[in-house]
Formats: sequence, C-alpha cells, structure tokens
Amino acid sequence: MQILIAEDDPITRLILELTITSLGHQFLSAADGRQAWQLFQDNPVDVIISDWMMPGMDGIELCQGVRSHAREGYTYFIFLTALDDKEHLLKGISIGADDYLVKPLDPGDLEIRLLVASRITNLHRELGTKKAELESLNAELYSQARRDHLTQLNNRLALWEEMDQINELSKRYKQNLCLIMCDIDNFKKYNDQYGHQAGDQVIRQVANSLKNTCRKVDKIYRYGGEEFLIILPNQDLQSGGIAARHYQQAVQNLAITHEGNQDNGTGIVTLSLGVASMFAGSNQTLEDCLQEADQALYLAKAGGRNQVVLFEGTNPE
Repeated sequence: MQILIAEDDPITRLILELTITSLGHQFLSAADGRQAWQLFQDNPVDVIISDWMMPGMDGIELCQGVRSHAREGYTYFIFLTALDDKEHLLKGISIGADDYLVKPLDPGDLEIRLLVASRITNLHRELGTKKAELESLNAELYSQARRDHLTQLNNRLALWEEMDQINELSKRYKQNLCLIMCDIDNFKKYNDQYGHQAGDQVIRQVANSLKNTCRKVDKIYRYGGEEFLIILPNQDLQSGGIAARHYQQAVQNLAITHEGNQDNGTGIVTLSLGVASMFAGSNQTLEDCLQEADQALYLAKAGGRNQVVLFEGTNPE
C-alpha cells in the first residue's frame, strides 16, 4: 500500500518509515499537516497515519479534509495518540478516522492495523468497481430502452422525453422548427408478399437512407411500424418541404422492388411525407406540430402516395 505519514516528531516519523518499509509498503512523509494535505491531493494514498497535534494543520483538520475530498477509492485514516488521549481519540473517530495507534509506537500494533487497512481498502476498491459496472449497465439499459433495436434510431419513448426540452429550446432561442412524418407506402403488402424478414430489411435500409440524408442537427425517430419522424431545427415550412423531397428521392434511389406498390406507378419502395412547421414566438407546441404533420401525411397517402404534403394554416397544401 501507499501510506502517508503525517508526524512532526522526527524520531516517531523515522520509526514509522522503517517499519512500513520492512512490512513491504511504500510511504510518503510529511512533517506537518499542510504538507501532508498537499501530498494527499497530489498522490494516490491508501492509508494515512497522522499525529493529532501538528503545526499549520492539525490531525482533525487533515482528517476532515480527507473525508470531504472527492476522489476514487477509500483512504484509511489512523490517528497516533498518547495513552491518556482517549477523549480526543473519540472525537477523531467521530469525524471520520478509522483506527488509532498508541505512542510510543509498537511495530506489531502497526502491522495489525495495516492488515486491517489493507482488507478495508481492498473491499472499497471492489465495491467501487462493482458500482462502476452497475452504473455502466444501467446507462446502457437506459439507452437501449430509448433506441429502436431494428434501426438503431431513437424510438417514441425518447421522443416523448425530449419534447419538453425541444419546446423550451425553440421558445428560448426563438427558433423555427419543422417536422416531417414519413411512412413507407403499402408496407403491409410488402410484408405479405416478401415476408417479415425482408420487411425488416427494408425498414433498416430506409432508416439508413434517412440518416445519410439528414443534417447533423436533425433528429430522426422510428415513430412506430413503418413510420419515421424527422425534426429539423431552424427550418420553416418551405425549407422543410425541400428537405422532405430530398428524403423522398433518397428512398426512391434505393430502387427496392415492391410489386405491391404499383398504384403510384413505381413498383419500388417509396415514401409518403407530411410536413408541418412551428413558428418561434407562437403558442404552438411540438405536440400540435406533430398532429399537423400527421394530418399532412394522411392526405399524402390518400392522394396517391409517394408525395410530399405541406400543412399550411388550417388546410394542408
């Protein structure tokens, strides 16, 4: 272990150094509390053996500083005390010390204390590792619950959780916002004809096409089934419509055969898209805009599919 000695008496300090070395440990030595505090902050320390009374900073102040210091692992703290110093010792234990050694120092007592210290610090180290593993696992589970496993896009749960933040940012920075709701045309027919595995592959291909087409600041969600939602910050309705047509064309360029999609004259996988916008300074919310984009998407599908419809005012265009 790395052991920090804080002792202003040179004879006691030398005895501690020799005994610690003979037991196979390493040491750092300080002749006063301030020097010990600096060494503690600058070095990894497993154990501190500190006198009670020292110039500059006494043992109590050092112990309090150690316990309030944010660092990984646990530092075992041992006070050096005289035989008639039990009242002070109780105070030291109450503020965070772990054990004590009586002066004059007995090397056997020191060895016993260090064996206990080794067990305690190792236990804290193992607990710290388990805690870190658990936190990492929890973070991964949190992320997985908000990510669609098929496309690796954010899912609807992530959207609901982010809505308030998106609304707040739009209002605070007076940013326009545009929403594009996308739906793969005649997807049920595709599944019926080619099977669900092929359908999953199409959803992945369409998702990748959308990801490759969007800007870095845009957000894409798998909204459900064969539907996708794209949020475009700092875009108005017209620029959102232009972006939607880029998405529409990108999916067409995949040229995925879809014999059940002949009603729009293509015979390949296509998208219908509804576009709505939220103006900065208005009383609109993201939820309102989402409903408008959904209405526009409905009209795009009802109007023959493979097209972009913009929602303007109370009437989709």
